[in-house]
Amino acid sequence: MSAPFQEQGPGEPGLPRRIVCLTEEPTEVLYALGESWRIVGISGFTVRPPRARREKPRVSAFTSARIDDILRLEPDLAIGFSDMQADIAQALIRHGVEVWISNHRSVEQILGYVRRLGALVGAAEAARQLAASLASRLREAAREAECEAAALPRRPRVYFEEWDDPPISAIRWVSELIGIAGGEDIFPELAAASLGRDRIVADPMEVVRRRPDIIIGSWCGKKFSPQRVAARAGWQDVPAVREGALYEIKSPLILQPGPAALTDGLDALRRIVREWNERQAAPA
Repeated sequence: MSAPFQEQGPGEPGLPRRIVCLTEEPTEVLYALGESWRIVGISGFTVRPPRARREKPRVSAFTSARIDDILRLEPDLAIGFSDMQADIAQALIRHGVEVWISNHRSVEQILGYVRRLGALVGAAEAARQLAASLASRLREAAREAECEAAALPRRPRVYFEEWDDPPISAIRWVSELIGIAGGEDIFPELAAASLGRDRIVADPMEVVRRRPDIIIGSWCGKKFSPQRVAARAGWQDVPAVREGALYEIKSPLILQPGPAALTDGLDALRRIVREWNERQAAPA
């Protein structure tokens, strides 16, 4: 009598062995956990780690995917993110592919995502350690920011723009990272909304009224133009525009809800806030 199953390659039987990652963050996490051998396809927007683009075929964008190419890879799991990938998920499910669409939106939920993904591939302890290391890094950054802020009258007000037309403000994890980095998001009430359409700044003059000291653009893969922002009608008296405090953070560093946002994304925010703090502390 033959065995009910036969071990094929490394890892525990019954766990996914042919994973298609429809966004960057599962790819980044699986590589960090030493589980990259399970990945058979990735998103075309993947840049982290750089070797993933050399090693894995690209089979999807963000809101579209080459379903036939994915099916040829014979995946036993596809991993995506948010309602924006609902159509891709539906198409794959109709073809019998198991799909996990995560919807993590906060810093704490990103850490939870790391732990859940690790457990899904039998790497729970490694994922726990990775999440603990990321959490420790966040706490250290917050302590440093608090020490800097103690010497200043206030924290800088930050307007983070995820898209320019229409203007969309920071998603929740970005808003939280701004706070950890030592700034204050000027639209915290919008950050709580899950969908981009609910974070549209309906009246751009509201940005002027909230007087941001820093403006950061991360236009989802499109190059940020500080000149165009500074030229918006009525924005010339915004402190950030007047003082030239307009910056870009590339979207792969901060708009992917994975480790990159908590490491390189946070580091970029810290550099920007620290520069503002140093200017305030400098003698007139």
